Amino acid sequence: MTIDRRTFLSSAALTAASYQRVMGANDRIRVGLIGSGGQGRADWKLFLKNPEVVPVAVCDVYEPNLKLGLALAEQAGTAGGPVASYKDFRQVIERKDIDAVIVGTPDHWHAIPTIAACQAGKDVYCEKPLSLTIREGRAMVDAARKHNRVVQTGSQQRSGPHYAQAVEMIRSGKLGKIAQVQASLIRNAMPGWGTAVDEKPPADLDWEMWLGPAPARAYNKMRCLYHFRWWWDYSGGQMTNFGAHDIDIVRWAMNADAPQAVAAFGGRYCLTGAGETPDVQEVLYQFPDWVLTWTTCEMNSARKSGITVHGTNGTMRLTRGGIEINGEKWGGLDAKQPGVEQQKYPGTEQHSVHVRNFLDCVKSRKKPNADVEDGYKTAVMCHLGNISMRLGRSLKWDAAKEQITGDADANRWLTKEYRKPWKLG
Repeated sequence: MTIDRRTFLSSAALTAASYQRVMGANDRIRVGLIGSGGQGRADWKLFLKNPEVVPVAVCDVYEPNLKLGLALAEQAGTAGGPVASYKDFRQVIERKDIDAVIVGTPDHWHAIPTIAACQAGKDVYCEKPLSLTIREGRAMVDAARKHNRVVQTGSQQRSGPHYAQAVEMIRSGKLGKIAQVQASLIRNAMPGWGTAVDEKPPADLDWEMWLGPAPARAYNKMRCLYHFRWWWDYSGGQMTNFGAHDIDIVRWAMNADAPQAVAAFGGRYCLTGAGETPDVQEVLYQFPDWVLTWTTCEMNSARKSGITVHGTNGTMRLTRGGIEINGEKWGGLDAKQPGVEQQKYPGTEQHSVHVRNFLDCVKSRKKPNADVEDGYKTAVMCHLGNISMRLGRSLKWDAAKEQITGDADANRWLTKEYRKPWKLG
């Protein structure tokens, strides 16, 4: 099932400032790629399938990835001329002939390029999680709003038609009163990803630039490329990897901005070798009249990943593969069977639709499906889960003040000190 691009287009009031950036349906959108690793290239491929996209530049600090990104642009056809290559993202952002950038870097490099791009008048498609810290995320939202930029978080499930269908069902009351939701990433990654010794960086990698604002560390191949996700310096483990996807959908379905309190437990109990982030994690989020649990389990795959919504009338299982609803039988006094029959709906394409939504919003100046503010709110929940687990205590969150209540030590975890000369904004 696909959605026609017109489904996501609607008219928008134009200010004098934004008028010059609004383009017709057949006009070109000149795009630069910052971060040409696995996820960055996945985004790049989908951008290049859209006829109005003109690839202008590819940037990566690792030469093999840089070449792969350039090759994809060449395969797609470069009607705008040769595609430039860079190892410093600032050279991409400085170009006046780029309308939008894709930020497909590791998490610790999301905020600085996104903010710089907004300041330079460019729209941004930034991979999830939006930020490495809560304060970074707020700065990204502020930059997007100040400079009137379209910033799409790479939470592609937001654009999946069957996810929208599930959200509508949940909000309609079909499942009855919902008081418990579960989300999880379950897999068996035993025994781990191996180890490696610290060594001299390879000649085709600018390790200093890869680290950027992160603490100085000796090069180790298990710290970069795909495995950056398992180190606190650069990411937040499965909490910010897959948790950012499903928690985002739960927030959307339950029309929830932020939890009142968070309690988390876990650790790295079974996986051996390189990495710091937990292989088992349980996070409990308290809302006014319902609770959400997030589970990470990387040492046993007996359970299933995805979202389970528990209502008084029925239960919904929601994954990228589809929707399954089963009715509940009431067991109390004078109980009558609620009228919810078993139903199944197939999964739908999300990633290409998400990219299409961003491109349409670059033209219309509408907010995209996963607007930077939603990316921020979801990242807040992920970061709070990790902070609670690492500190070993529950936290109360004041969403209005954007701080943890009555815990000065925990509030210091809302940000990180950047390594010089890097700074935020």
